[in-house]
Amino acid sequence: MSGVTSINLVENALLVSIQDDVTDTEIVELQDTLSNRIAKENVKGVILDISSLEIVDTFVGRVIAQLAGISRLLAADTYVVGMRPAVAVTLVELGMYLPETRTALSLTHALSQLRRG
Repeated sequence: MSGVTSINLVENALLVSIQDDVTDTEIVELQDTLSNRIAKENVKGVILDISSLEIVDTFVGRVIAQLAGISRLLAADTYVVGMRPAVAVTLVELGMYLPETRTALSLTHALSQLRRG
């Protein structure tokens, strides 16, 4: 991936930062990399940081849903952090409720929830 997204291990979770200008090709690569890292590192959760997203469309909504689905199938809980109010409103208007994900106000909050199990 060319710096558009990043995956970092934080405690027992993978922090995935999704940038505004992510492309289809990078998403496919991200899905492969994320699924391999979840399996290899046996993490408890995946935290999707979308704080750099100012707007969303159906593509970004599908990306979040797909990453959460992959994580769930590999037994990792998914949290979305950094959601701006406008992004939340847009996701609801697009009919994207993201049932496989949980939200947290911050990385700290998501990690705290993951620690509780």
